[in-house]
Amino acid sequence: MIEQIITIQNRAGIHARPAALLVQTTKDFKCNVYFEKGRERINAKSIMGIITLGAAYGSEIKIIAEGEDEQTAVQTLIRLFESKFEEE
Repeated sequence: MIEQIITIQNRAGIHARPAALLVQTTKDFKCNVYFEKGRERINAKSIMGIITLGAAYGSEIKIIAEGEDEQTAVQTLIRLFESKFEEE
């Protein structure tokens, strides 16, 4: 299992477009991927889960991956978050 904390850097936070991009990215991995904010943990392959997480600008999200391609999954997601979902 790999865990990594990342801060939401895009001004709009995670809304529908970034949520869809996250789901499209995570569905290609065999491992289980979760996002955790506070005490709430959601399946990162669920668009509704991601949207209901309410991750605004400056929020900290923990990425958790478990499975055979967990390292690649976390690295890919970190790059996506750091690119601000290509919105800025």
